Amino acid sequence: MKCAINQPTYLPWMGQFNLMDQVDVFVFYDDVQLVKQSWDIRNLIKTSQGPLWLSIPILHDKSFFEMKFNNTCTDQKKKWKLKHFKSIQNAYTKAPFYKTVIEWLEPVMLNDIELLGNSNIHLITSISRKIGITTRFVNSTDLNSQSGVKDERLVAVCKELGADSYLSPFGAHSYIESNNSSGAFANSGVELFYHNYTHPVYPQIHGDFLEYMCVLDLLFNVGFDNALPVIRSGRKDPLTSDDIKNKNEK
Repeated sequence: MKCAINQPTYLPWMGQFNLMDQVDVFVFYDDVQLVKQSWDIRNLIKTSQGPLWLSIPILHDKSFFEMKFNNTCTDQKKKWKLKHFKSIQNAYTKAPFYKTVIEWLEPVMLNDIELLGNSNIHLITSISRKIGITTRFVNSTDLNSQSGVKDERLVAVCKELGADSYLSPFGAHSYIESNNSSGAFANSGVELFYHNYTHPVYPQIHGDFLEYMCVLDLLFNVGFDNALPVIRSGRKDPLTSDDIKNKNEK
């Protein structure tokens, strides 16, 4: 069984959905610390004026070092969900699949969920099911594997879930392998692979194609039925630690 683990970021890009689509179980790492000015609380849509950040206001009722996805509330008084929804409406009103997507998105997005993690997870899982991803989703807070740091905990989570292989986001390579090849995965019984993805180009309104927009850009431009095939078209064979090492040495 293959597992992947990542933070529940806000309206992720299509590569994140490809990662989820490749595994049997995807764990939302919802009890880890937030990162300032990161994808945790913001993402991009494409407008006629160029990329636009949609940023979630959060309540600073504790030290930032104590803020995690599962204990941080968004600032509902700022009506950010409605503001983001209106920005999305304005940006994609001329998109080919605007009517279908916006009618579905409105009740999904305009909810009363206050916790950041739960809000992001709700959006991700709703979009995943709508486009045909059937992966099992689990929250890290619901697991027994709470000890260990970084890659040690990743291995513990995989073992608890019965996974014999782990597909890591490519960007995690530097900290997993900081001490040795494959980090805590070495000799653990859990085989380590790294997500390997090339951003597909798809029809997109508002001028020249821009990569790394949030997944909504894909949905408005190609529709629900075509979204997953486009996402899968960027998939490459996963990389091993040796693959990355050999590539860096060239």
